[in-house]
Amino acid sequence: MHYGELKKCDIANGTGVRVTLFVSGCTNRCPGCFQPQTWDFCYGRPYTADTEAEIFAELDKSYVDGLTLLGGEPFEPANQSVLTALLRKVKARYPTKTVWCFTGFRLGEELCTEGSYPRTEHTDEMLSHIDILVDGRFRQEEKDISLQFRGSRNQRIIDMNATRSAGEIVIWEKLRR
Repeated sequence: MHYGELKKCDIANGTGVRVTLFVSGCTNRCPGCFQPQTWDFCYGRPYTADTEAEIFAELDKSYVDGLTLLGGEPFEPANQSVLTALLRKVKARYPTKTVWCFTGFRLGEELCTEGSYPRTEHTDEMLSHIDILVDGRFRQEEKDISLQFRGSRNQRIIDMNATRSAGEIVIWEKLRR
């Protein structure tokens, strides 16, 4: 897996101060994407043990609220194995810090549907470590720069903990309407 950027003090991609990993590779290729360079699976640098150590060094800081994954596309099948292993360690080491993930894939229609392109043997575990999932492809015709934590009106901010408890998709309660 490759990544394009690691932001160590991000306040734009989730609540509070976050460590943000922009992974490489995306087959969605949404027109108007703000990071088209990350569509290339080889863009940026290889993800290594040093990258992971750098992430943990930042998450060790008390003022950091959590980790955000975006891209590119975290749920590309080629990215899921590495990210699932990372999230497993993050949740074990930092149980009170939140994990946000931005994906162009829809939760019910793609990530949880057997036989769909992004669904792999890692998808369910990866989802189990995510607190907030922003799902849906960016749509240029629904672009709205006033939206909280998303670029187009079709995208949802899903509270994954509440969703798991309810057995149905629950939109994040802190969403500004």
